[in-house]
Amino acid sequence: MEKTHPLIEVRHLSKSYFNDGIETPVLHDIDLVIRKGEFIAIMGPSGSGKSTLMHILGFLDVHTTGDYLFQGERTIRMDDDALAKIRATRVSFVFQAFNLLPRTTVLQNVMLPLLYHPTIPVAERIERSLQAIASVDLLDRKDFLSSQLSGGQKQRVAIARALVTDPDVIFADEPTGNLDSASGIAVMNALQKLHASGHTIILVTHDRTTAEHADRIILVRDGHIEGDTHSEHART
Repeated sequence: MEKTHPLIEVRHLSKSYFNDGIETPVLHDIDLVIRKGEFIAIMGPSGSGKSTLMHILGFLDVHTTGDYLFQGERTIRMDDDALAKIRATRVSFVFQAFNLLPRTTVLQNVMLPLLYHPTIPVAERIERSLQAIASVDLLDRKDFLSSQLSGGQKQRVAIARALVTDPDVIFADEPTGNLDSASGIAVMNALQKLHASGHTIILVTHDRTTAEHADRIILVRDGHIEGDTHSEHART
């Protein structure tokens, strides 16, 4: 029987930044396994290394030592074309600042990643985009400019945009950081809904309440993993 690899596997991974010959270590000897369909929160205070870890897992940065395997393949062996294809088709991001085009409609914002997708034909783009918008309950806002939306609605549009390429994993970096509590809950409910439909989500947050929406919480402090536990949400 063919072996099923974890979606993400990290072995003894470390990361340092170098400036004028000075090394600044950020991550130390990280071991981590994330399987397809999990909802993970990477939690820690500012400066703990959690965002650096997410950037490495999401192919926005590279590790210094150790191994990162994505679906069983060592990322260190991937060339620039392979990495670019992964960024375009297999991973997506939701950022704290939304990163929407302000004078562009919701539909156009969500459709944007498909312009760079190598395999989705033009005829499918609108259909896929409408499905993604419907999944975050904003179909009635599809023709609104993003500048006409509330903060919570903007973040849900960003989630729809991340979803539209049907990626293997969605990374959410402090997605509720700019929102009031009610809007934040709506955004986290949207992520939980996507997880329930089978999507893998990796959330980065400093906030315990936000992290509890995930099923598993990985605590990062001073560049080390200090804890890896199931959340209260997962036990209920």
